[in-house]
Amino acid sequence: MILLLFSLNLLIGTVSIPPGEVADILLHQSSSKESWTFIVLSSRLPQAVTALLSGAALSVSGLLLQTAFRNPLAGPSIFGISSGASLGVAMVTLLFGGTLSIGTMTSGDIIPAVTITGFSAVFAAAFTGAILVTIIIFLFSAMVRNNVMLLIIGIMIGYISNAVTSLLNFFATEEGVRSYVVWGMGNFGGVPIPYLSCFAVVILLALAASLLMSKPLNALLLGERYAENLGVNIVKTRNILLLITGILTAVVTAFCGPIAFIGLATPHIARLILSTDNHHTLLPATILCGSAIALLCNLICNMPGEGGVLPLNAVTPIIGAPVVIYIICRKKA
Repeated sequence: MILLLFSLNLLIGTVSIPPGEVADILLHQSSSKESWTFIVLSSRLPQAVTALLSGAALSVSGLLLQTAFRNPLAGPSIFGISSGASLGVAMVTLLFGGTLSIGTMTSGDIIPAVTITGFSAVFAAAFTGAILVTIIIFLFSAMVRNNVMLLIIGIMIGYISNAVTSLLNFFATEEGVRSYVVWGMGNFGGVPIPYLSCFAVVILLALAASLLMSKPLNALLLGERYAENLGVNIVKTRNILLLITGILTAVVTAFCGPIAFIGLATPHIARLILSTDNHHTLLPATILCGSAIALLCNLICNMPGEGGVLPLNAVTPIIGAPVVIYIICRKKA
């Protein structure tokens, strides 16, 4: 499914390019139109790679939080990590009057065209906001051992971040508000090519670290007391999981904006497919499901038409929300 969706992301877009031409461009052969080469290599290919990695990162973040806090509705946005990143961007675009250009539109396809200085400021602000929230959760985790209470603290931190963001929106200029709203819609085309390798390395390292946590995660499923009897340090394990989640969420949100529902819904889809909670198989399956769902969402956003590119956060809830509703109804049944 991933191979099929990745190929379709390269072949299908608002600009019609023959499949043979796309294959020639990818094989570094000449194309009949220079603009087609630019669209495939500078827009569609980076978007597909970004979607592949971002979907995996957000899905794993959701799974780690759901297992660590034994709550099926836990996710990166619940702990305020996404809200912290949004607040950081709001400080740049609303308080200091900065603007963020996601890219230029060439017949509907997004061509990244943000200046390095402007992009660096927004990325640094988003990453700093997400990491600060993660550090705050860390500090509280040392004082609060109860997972439910820590989850509530994360929700409250998210509310505070959203409240400050709302105040900044109220007093900001029209241009600043528009720039922030565009960023908040989410977009897999927000990673400039010079940053793509760094983006990929950080996410792949964090995903590798999450795979090494399969055994402690399985122990946590049996309960904290049983896990401690097996030699698992609950506080240390929880902090490592928070660190991995914070890095994955911070990087994806900083580059692509706050993306809804992928982190929350995908682990449940993987569980439904495998009918198991064994993290030795569930974690890799969640990575693959997350990548496939993100590629599907990006494909829907870039379907041919005269309306241009759809906002990512207008598509992800359509896929994620029914899954969450089904899980809630199934639990109550």
